[in-house]
Amino acid sequence: MDKNICSSIHMTSPGTFITVSTEQTQALGTLLGTLLSAGDVLILTGDLGAGKTQLTKGIAAGMQIADDVTSPTFTIEMVYEGAHMPLYHFDLYRLSTPEQLEDTGLYDVLDSDGPCVIEWGEQFVDEIGPDRMDVVITRLSQDGHTMAEPPRQISFIAHNDHMHHLVDQISSHFCA
Repeated sequence: MDKNICSSIHMTSPGTFITVSTEQTQALGTLLGTLLSAGDVLILTGDLGAGKTQLTKGIAAGMQIADDVTSPTFTIEMVYEGAHMPLYHFDLYRLSTPEQLEDTGLYDVLDSDGPCVIEWGEQFVDEIGPDRMDVVITRLSQDGHTMAEPPRQISFIAHNDHMHHLVDQISSHFCA
């Protein structure tokens, strides 16, 4: 992970960060990927183009996954083999009812041998359960910024003790 990129990521409060480039979003994901454990569940929330897949690319890099990570919008699930464990990547954008989850394979990998990253999973939090971390990515206004892309606010919201510890680990790499 490039220390210069990470050092320029701004932490506004523990668990909330501002990135101003795709590289910074991926670098934050890379840090997260080095900290994830088997069975960890992340729900990534944000508008189209917010940076969910870019963060997931970073997570994969942190897990030493060499494959090109793309959003599984049409396949629903992609499995990437890492150096120590697989990464399960879901995109639930096209699903609208909990019954549709049955055929995705999601229930088979929750609490399994690798972390699970779920894009567009916020409408299924009751089915996914409380043992997760929500990652909310918001594109901010470009007012005052001259960058090619708008800054992003990335907030990690833990729902159990393990995930609170994970947020603390991420935050410990930055100064508020």
